[in-house]
Amino acid sequence: MMVLLAAIPILFTILMMVVFNWPAKRVMPLAWLMAVVIAAAAWGMSTQWIVGSTVAGAMSALNILIIVFGALLLMNTLKNSGAINAINRTFYGISPDPRIQAIIIAFLFVAFVEGAAGFGTPAALAGPLLVTLGFPPLAAVIVALIGDSVPVSFGAVGTPILGGVAPVLRSDALTAELAQQGLTFEQFLHSVGVWSAIPHAFVGLFLPLALVMVLTFFFGEKRSVKPALAVAPFALFAGAVFVIPYLIIAVVIGPELPALLGALIAIAIVVPAARAGFLAPKDTWNFPERSTWAAEWIGNEELAQPGTAPAEIKPFMAWLPYILVALLLVLTRIDQLGIKQLATASSVTIVWSNILGTSLGYSLQPLYLPGIVPFTLVAIITIFLHRMPSEAVKRTWGKSIKQIVPATIALVFALAMVNIMRFTGNNPAGTPDMLRVLSEAAASVFSPVWVMVAPFIGVLGAFMTGSNTVSNVLFTSFQFQVAEAAGLSRIIIVGLQVVGGAIGNMVCVHNVVAASTVVGVLGSEGKIIRINLIPTVVYALLVGLVGAVALAILPGLF
Repeated sequence: MMVLLAAIPILFTILMMVVFNWPAKRVMPLAWLMAVVIAAAAWGMSTQWIVGSTVAGAMSALNILIIVFGALLLMNTLKNSGAINAINRTFYGISPDPRIQAIIIAFLFVAFVEGAAGFGTPAALAGPLLVTLGFPPLAAVIVALIGDSVPVSFGAVGTPILGGVAPVLRSDALTAELAQQGLTFEQFLHSVGVWSAIPHAFVGLFLPLALVMVLTFFFGEKRSVKPALAVAPFALFAGAVFVIPYLIIAVVIGPELPALLGALIAIAIVVPAARAGFLAPKDTWNFPERSTWAAEWIGNEELAQPGTAPAEIKPFMAWLPYILVALLLVLTRIDQLGIKQLATASSVTIVWSNILGTSLGYSLQPLYLPGIVPFTLVAIITIFLHRMPSEAVKRTWGKSIKQIVPATIALVFALAMVNIMRFTGNNPAGTPDMLRVLSEAAASVFSPVWVMVAPFIGVLGAFMTGSNTVSNVLFTSFQFQVAEAAGLSRIIIVGLQVVGGAIGNMVCVHNVVAASTVVGVLGSEGKIIRINLIPTVVYALLVGLVGAVALAILPGLF
C-alpha cells in the first residue's frame, strides 16, 4: 500500500505530461499537493518538515532559474547585437546541412559545455543556437537534450561522481573492506568512473546517428529515418572521435575531464572534417518550408525567431562571448588553478542553514553558478564589446525577464515535490522516505535481473530531481546495497547508476522546462518527453546489456 501511495505523485506527473500533454506549470503544483497530502496522511510528516522541504526546494529552483536566465540573457544579447547573424554564417560555412549542424552543436558543443558546467547549462545554451540556424524550436530542444547524455556522468568536471557518489559511499567500513582487496577508496571511485565511461562509450558511438534519426523522422517532410542513414558515416565518425578519447581519459586520468577534453579533441577534428566534406552526404537535407511547420514546432513566434539586428560583426567578435564563456567555465572548474576555491569560498557563499527549524539547508555561490559567471557576466561584457545602444540593452533585459517568468512555477513546485518525497523519512514511526520505499519495492521484484534495472533507477532519479549528481546522492547507496546482497559487482552496478542518471537528462522535467523556456516552446514539455522517452529507454536497455556482459566476463570485480 505504501509503495502505491509513494508512486502516486510520479505516476500523476508522467501521466498528465506524457499522455495528456499538460504543461509542467500546470502539472507540478498538483503533483506537489498530492505529495503533501500523502506525506502528511500516510507518513505522518510534520507541518514543519513539509513547509521546510517546500521552501528548500523552492530555493534550489532559484539556482536553476538563475542558470536559465543567464543563458536567455546571453542569447538575447547576441541576437540584439547582431552577433547571431555572424555566428549563423560561420556554421553555414562549416556545413549548410542541419544533420551535420545537429551533430556538431547538439552532440560535440553540448558535450564541451556539459564537461565544463553541467547542471542543465548545455541544452539551454545549444537550443537557441540551433534555432538561429533555422531549426524548429521544438526540434532544437529535443536534439540538444538527447545530445546531453553521454557527457553528463562527467559533467561539471566530474561532479556526478566526485560530488554525488563519493560523499554517499565514503566510510571507514568501506575503506577497510577495499583495503582487504588491495584498493583505496580513490581507486574504487576511479573504477566507478571507468565503468560509467565504458557503457556510455558503446552507446555514445551511435548517439549522433540516433539524434539525427529522431530529427529526420519527427521533423522531416517525409517523416523517415532514411535521410539520417545517409549521414551515418559522418555520424559514426563524430561518435568515434569523441568516445575514444573520452574513454581513454576516464581510464588514464579519472572522472574530471573525459567530457571536457574528449569534446575539445573531437571538435578540433570533426569541424575541419565537416568543412572539407569528409564522409558527408552529397545531397543536403533540410526541414520543410517554415509555412508548413506545426504550431507546436514553433511555440512563441517572437521568441523563436532568429535575431534580425542589422549590425555587421566580424566572426571572431561574434564568437568571442562564447570563447569567454568556455574560458571562464574551465578556469573556475579546475581545482589546480585555485580560482574554484576563491569562487566557492565561504566568504562569498550565501547560506541558509536549518530552514524553518529542520536540518535542511540552502546555499548559493554567485561566483560559481554558471548563470552568473559566466553567462550574465559575459552578457554584460558583450554590451561593450559589440557597442550595443542603450535601447537594445533595455529591450534585451526586459525580454529575458519576461521569458523566465513562466518557467518559475514549474521549477519551484517540481523541486518542492521532490523534496517532500526525499524527506518523508522524517516521521515519528521511522518509516523510510517515499523514494526509498519505491526503490526497495523495485529491488524485491527485479533483483534477479538487477543489472538491467539499475540504469532505470538512475533515470528515475534524474527525472525526479533534474540532476545526475542528485540522482547519485539518492540512489548510489541503495544500488550498492542491492549489488552486495545479490552478489554482483558493486563497481559495475554503481557505474550503471551513474550512467542512468545521465540518460535521465533527456527527459527530466527541469532540463526540459529550462530548455523549452529558452527557445520559446514552454508548454510543450509533454511532447518533448514523449519523443525523448524512445532514445532514453533504448539507451538504458543497451547499457544494461553492456553491464550484463561485463558481469559475465569479470565476475570477481569488487
